[in-house]
Amino acid sequence: MSSAAQLEKKPVKRQKLKKRRTFSRTDRLTLGVFIGIPTFLHVALVWFPAMATIYLSFTYWTGIHIGDIQWAGFANYENIFFNTPIFWDALRVNVVWLVWFGVIATPLGILLAYQIDREIRGHKFYQSAYYLPVVLSLAVIGVIWNFLLRPDGLVNGLLGLEISEAVSFFGDDRYNIWVILTMASWRHIGYIMLLYLAGLKAVDATLREAASIDGATEWQTFKKVVFPAMKPVNIIVIVITIIESLRAFDLIYIIYGSSGGLPILGVLVFQNIAGEGASMKGAAYAVILFLLSIVPIVSYLRQQFKEDVS
Repeated sequence: MSSAAQLEKKPVKRQKLKKRRTFSRTDRLTLGVFIGIPTFLHVALVWFPAMATIYLSFTYWTGIHIGDIQWAGFANYENIFFNTPIFWDALRVNVVWLVWFGVIATPLGILLAYQIDREIRGHKFYQSAYYLPVVLSLAVIGVIWNFLLRPDGLVNGLLGLEISEAVSFFGDDRYNIWVILTMASWRHIGYIMLLYLAGLKAVDATLREAASIDGATEWQTFKKVVFPAMKPVNIIVIVITIIESLRAFDLIYIIYGSSGGLPILGVLVFQNIAGEGASMKGAAYAVILFLLSIVPIVSYLRQQFKEDVS
């Protein structure tokens, strides 16, 4: 075979020219503005206060002159854990709040989303009615329910009760926590419904059809096919449920004011900022609240990522 024929059979390697994209001065300025300003604001308004709070939780400081900061070690935490009984009461309330959301409010949101996705009669009305509280803040929700349930409010008025004999929905320790949990669930159920409804719309319809052909019941299809297919939504819901159960300061403050008639950790943070003279007890409460929020979330996400890798 001639050398010319051999050259014809060999593939010709073409060198690809790598073109490096260059940005003009205007492009760099635009990128710097759109990336730099949000980054600066995030660091200045989120990360710096968070790091400062962690540091201050180990100090004594009046909150006025920086030069007055004195190192306290774990004194603030020891005071909370061993000398502050209300901390354990607040922790108990937050745990009850989390269990209520996890066992009652969140499943109700999932059930409502599933029924609306099936387009039951009146599903558009239910969707709008339960979505409405989601657009309201917890503070506004507190104002609405306070108007309804206070001693001179609408409910006691409809019952024909005078103020002296009115039902104290927020003042009676026997059931005030359940009333407030119902108020908080009004918004939480709609939020979960919205998330799951979006997730259900994204599930491939062929999965349900295949399960139906195999003879699976509606419950088996949801449990074995639909629910596992919504894993990303499930993770988001777990995170939101934990955060919502720990951060409910707005609702309590609107009902009880700074007195904090129902103790929760968020209220203790507010009450103890620069409290007790020079103590940074409020900062220590904030750190405890942060750890209670982030530790279960990180643990859950880590477990999920391990299962995905394996």
